[in-house]
Amino acid sequence: MSGKYTVISLFAGGGGSSLGYEMAGFKELLAIEYDKNAIETLKLNFDFDIWEKDITEIKDGEILKRCNIKKGELDILDGSPPCQGFSQSGKRVVNDLRNDLYKNYVKILIDLKPKVFIMENVPGMAKGTMKGRFNEILKELKSLNYNVKCKLMNAKYYNVPQSRERLIFIGVRKDLNMMPIFPQQNERIISIMESWKWMGLQKTPPLSKCFKGIVPMMKIGQTMADIIKKDIHAQTKRIYPNKPCPTIGKMICGIGFGAHIHPFEDRVLSIDEIKRVCSFPDDFILTGKYQEQKARLGNAVMPNMMKAIAEHIKVNILDKYYATR
Repeated sequence: MSGKYTVISLFAGGGGSSLGYEMAGFKELLAIEYDKNAIETLKLNFDFDIWEKDITEIKDGEILKRCNIKKGELDILDGSPPCQGFSQSGKRVVNDLRNDLYKNYVKILIDLKPKVFIMENVPGMAKGTMKGRFNEILKELKSLNYNVKCKLMNAKYYNVPQSRERLIFIGVRKDLNMMPIFPQQNERIISIMESWKWMGLQKTPPLSKCFKGIVPMMKIGQTMADIIKKDIHAQTKRIYPNKPCPTIGKMICGIGFGAHIHPFEDRVLSIDEIKRVCSFPDDFILTGKYQEQKARLGNAVMPNMMKAIAEHIKVNILDKYYATR
């Protein structure tokens, strides 16, 4: 094969996956996204084709025509269907309509018939009341003439200074005669303080009024619930400096609830600090207010983890496939 391997991203968000593929040497043909802030972020950071489109409205053949490719030519179809209905931080309603957006991913998968597909989602998809839906999804993916495997991966083992678990589905088209494979975990784990080397003074929004008097009382490793004995504040924690950061989430109510408190300073983490623990480069551009920028990072696939997955597939599947052509 001449040139770079190709990828199309569905539910592209602000470009975490896209950045990982770029670092792994792939050529992105198209990113599809509907959220206005995510679209703006993509346009500020990438120069590939970005389609602002509701994925539920895409018709068969539209993507093939837009990218000028034939069915079966695409190397990787990537996608992270919205996961709010599966998330353990949400209400976990089995019939949440957002849980069915994966069906649009499947519809496009059938239309494009890529050599490999990668789908990412939250671990809550395979737990408790959602386990039945997970089994349905896995069964459906396997019925599409793909060899499919799913693995729970933690970003902290792939050069991301954040403990963040995600389910990764990998499917390989059966005519390639190969099975899905996942990259090995790194033994070395990066701490947050190591990731923050050479950072200057950071500016952050002020804490909410009700948190101002509580945060100074929190010791390293303590949550706000440890101080005021209310479980609702268990997600607000002063993080350990010598460990990976806990999972960065999308939600933040005011400037305190659900926030990570700096190990040594009485403040939330800055956007620049969050970018580092999400493995985004310092020059990656984010727009909007603090909450919007944090949400964009909290929703993202961690670029370094996707880079590891993409590189592994490139070397162990795509290189071997094209070597026989």
